[in-house]
Order: sequence, then structure tokens, then C-alpha cells
Amino acid sequence: MQERDRQQPGKPFSSFLKLLRLGKPAKGIFAVGILFSLIEAASGLIVPLLTKQLVDAITASGWSLLPVLWLVAAFLLQTVSGGLSHYLMAYIGEGFVRNIREHLWDHILSLPIPYFDKHQSGETMSRITQDTNTVKALISQHIISSLSSIITVLGSVVILFIMDWQMTLILFTAVPLSLLVIMPLGRVMYRISRRTQDEMAFLNANLGRVLGDIRLVKSHNAEDIEKRRGKESIRRLFSFGLKEAKVMAIISPLMTTVMMLVLVILIGYGGVRVASGTLTTGSLIAIILYMFQIIVPFTQLASFFTAFQKAMGATERIQQLLVRSPEADKKGMETLPLDQELVFDRVSFSYEEGKPILREIDFTVKPGETVAIVGPSGGGKTTIFSLIERFYTPDAGQIRLGPLPIDKLDLTAWRRSIGYVSQESPIMSGTIRENICYGLSREAGEDEIRRAAQLANASEFIERLPAGYETEVGERGIKLSGGQRQRIAIARAFLRNPRILLLDEATSNLDSESEMYVQQALKNLMKGRTTLIIAHRLSTVVEADQILVLEEGRITGRGAHEELMATHDLYRRLAKQQLQTARTP
Repeated sequence: MQERDRQQPGKPFSSFLKLLRLGKPAKGIFAVGILFSLIEAASGLIVPLLTKQLVDAITASGWSLLPVLWLVAAFLLQTVSGGLSHYLMAYIGEGFVRNIREHLWDHILSLPIPYFDKHQSGETMSRITQDTNTVKALISQHIISSLSSIITVLGSVVILFIMDWQMTLILFTAVPLSLLVIMPLGRVMYRISRRTQDEMAFLNANLGRVLGDIRLVKSHNAEDIEKRRGKESIRRLFSFGLKEAKVMAIISPLMTTVMMLVLVILIGYGGVRVASGTLTTGSLIAIILYMFQIIVPFTQLASFFTAFQKAMGATERIQQLLVRSPEADKKGMETLPLDQELVFDRVSFSYEEGKPILREIDFTVKPGETVAIVGPSGGGKTTIFSLIERFYTPDAGQIRLGPLPIDKLDLTAWRRSIGYVSQESPIMSGTIRENICYGLSREAGEDEIRRAAQLANASEFIERLPAGYETEVGERGIKLSGGQRQRIAIARAFLRNPRILLLDEATSNLDSESEMYVQQALKNLMKGRTTLIIAHRLSTVVEADQILVLEEGRITGRGAHEELMATHDLYRRLAKQQLQTARTP
């Protein structure tokens, strides 16, 4: 099971600012949103004053229409400006998360293969979906409301101080009490939020793993095991959710209680002032309204503080992904010397330190030559192909194309020059046509596609399908047989018209008749091209120009078939075993 990242956060707010710059929020729209927010706050601040005038006017001389009209106008202005400001901030939030997701998607696709070896796909998906949504919620839902809340609170305090400084001082007793609650609990919420996001990423990774291999799960009766694992993760999320709820259960009610206590004191004190004639009834009502305008925004600020801590945690997780180095710079020599020999010069490689897979591999493949690599499973044959495709970098030694190390070549151009057909060639969800053309840098004509399918011995079964080349193959090509998937992959290689071919048991999933046709097609394709073949069945490589025997990461023999039969014990033993197997009825 994939070990989850447990890196300690660095500077969350600094990371958040970096993410904001990366998301490129629309500054003009943001400014207009703030303007409408200011108008909304100002309209709200006027309402208690207009109410005071209305009450005092009614108390003194009776009903008056003008204060009512002003109140209606203030309410309408507050409603319209509030709606516009919230829409504009939602627009900014959506644009922000779009930019971040696009950047993350580009970055993820540029990450080297070792990253994907260590991280499950569901974990990476969680960074793009859940974590960006958390940051978006802060921007689109909380920032504008918190800004409006701050303006409302400050404006209310100023007006209250002008109206009656004594009652305002009573109000200020709530501020230190509130800070004593918010600051320590905010740090707790941040830690809970990070752990919740870690756990959610793990759950996503587990879901992706199980659903991606659901047939394996069912065929091995592993439902109970996966149910238990899933429930454990869900229960951990439940536990973190309860911890978050406990913090909120303390913050929100306590904040409200503090403010309500102050409000009760103010009403009592204000009532005494009204009775003594030192305060008008309208003024007391206005003070109470301003108090409510302080209480509600204060509660919103507590919600903002919680959302902010969650966003800091999400930002840390996103930044952990963004700081990972992408694949080697693609800006290299674009004109490749493909007429030069491919050289492995004392190449050593290991996936894990201290566990070498390849040890000082030396061989040369001349242009147009076919080299086969044989040997026991686990000897490092497929790793050689991975190094050629630059999925990994050798620990020692060098791979060259002529005099040039391949890491000095343009990566896109280099991979475009390679055709790779693996033992279990991957098929993407989509149509057969899309799979044959997958990754092609140009538009392929209908005749080209059909010709490639014919050469791969795939056209016959494709044309028998009701939708032909538009047939949907299902996730990972599940609607096709293994042999059909292999032939589509071979057709894809034909269409790429590569200069270098990497064939990893390319005919292993074909029946005898199809294998005969595909072998002939591959021979035609290999003409004039540099070809490397991995084979367990020696019958597929006996005509290779050079055969390399790979054992435990070392080349222990090289030469033509007849030469190895005469000089190499392992090769001769493998050949005899396969010959006897072939003769067994």
C-alpha cells in the first residue's frame, strides 16, 4: 500500500500567496467585486441610522414617508450590490481553480515516471479535484464575505463610538475574549485539515486501485478484504470529521455566546439610559442593530478563519506536487541523428538504492540492425527499454545515439522516433480509431489507418464489428480480447512509422495463425529500422543480427543463434527446453 506523504508544512500563507499568483485571478473583476462589497457594507451601515431617524421621527411627530423610502432604497442597494459582488467573486473563484487545475494537469503530465511509481493515481487526482475545490471555496465564498464583514464590523464600531462611546467600550470587551478562542483553535483546525486531506487522498487512491482492477478483486474473492480496507479509511475520515466538528462546536457557539452576552449588557445599560433621558429610543434601537451587524459578521469571520486554515492545508498539498521537478527539459537537439548507432556504454541502474537491476551493460545496435535480448524473467530486459525511452536515468554509464547522449536530444522528438509494442500493450478508453491514432502528431488519413490495421492483421476483426473503427473499446480495452488489443497496438506502431522499434514479446498474445501474419508484417516494418526485441520464445529471435543473453542484470553472452547454441549453456538449455515443449503434443 502506498505510503502517504507526511511532510511538515513550511510557510502556509507564503505558499498560499504563490498559489494565488499562479492562479492569476482577474484583478479588474476582483476590484469591481470589492467595490460592490463596499457598497453592500455601506448600505448595511446606513440602515440602522435611517431606522433611528424613523423611530425618533415617529416618537416625536408621527409617521413620515421619506425615511421609509430611504430605508427601502438602502435595502435594494444592499441586495443588488451584494448579489453582484458574490457573483463576481464566484466568477473569479471558478477562473482561479480552472487556471490552477490546468497548471497542475500540465505539471503532472510532465512529471517523470518514478513519481508515478511511488504515488497512486487516486492520490494525485485528489490534488487536482478536492484540494483545488477547498482553495476555490475560500476565494469564491469566504474572501468577499469576510471583506464585507470586516468593513461592516469596523464601520459599525466607528458609528457606535460616535453615537455613544461608553456603550462602545462595553462592546470592546468581546474582542480579546474572541481572540483567545480563535487563535489556538485555528492552529488545531489547520492540523486536522491537513490530515483530513491526506486521508481523503489515500481513500481516492484506494478507490482508483480497486475500481481499476475490479475483475482481479472479484476473481480472487477479495471483496471482503477491500471492504475492510475501505471502511477503515472511511472511518478515519469520519474521525477527522468529528474532530473538526468538535472545534467548530467550540468556536461558533462560544463566539455567539460572548457577543450575545455583550448585547444583553448593552440592552440593559441602554434601557437605563433611555429611562433617564440621556439616550433616545431610536438611538438604542440603532445601537442594537449595529450590535447585530457586528455579531453576524463576527460569526462569518469565524467561518472564514476555519475555511482559511483548510485552504492552507490544501495549498501545502498542492505545492508539494508543484515543487516536484518535471521530466528532463524537452528543449534539446530536435534533428536527431537516427542514422547513427545506438550505444549502451557501461550502463548501470537500480530502482532502489542498493538493489541494482542492470550492471555495466555494454552493447551497440547499428542502424537497421535487429538485436534480441533474451534471458530469465527479472533480468532487466524491460528496464533496458525504459531507459531507451528515457523513463529513467541511468545511475552510471551513458546511452548514446552516435556521439550524442540521448538526454541531450529533444525528448518529444526522441520519443516520436520510437515505436513501442509491449507484452501487454495499453489501450485507452475510446474508439478503435482513436487508439490506433493515439499520440500521433499529425492527422492520419483513412487509407493510412486501414493500411496500418491490415499490416497488423487487425482489419479483419475490426471490420466484422458492427461499428467498425468507431467501436468503443471500454476502459483499458476491456471489450477486446488480449490478441485484439495487441494487434491494435501493433497497428499504432505501424502508423507512427518509427525509426527505432522496441518489441516486448509483441506477438505473445496472438494465436498461431495471427502470429504468422504479424511476424511477417513486423519483418516488413523492421526493414531499414533499428529494432530491439525482448523475447522469451527463442523462435521469434533466431534470425536477429545479434542476440544478447541477460542474466541478473549482466550480459553473459552475445552473438548469433548458432554461435550461442555452441558457446552459451543457458541459451542452449532454454532453446532445448522450448524445442521439447514445441514437440510435446
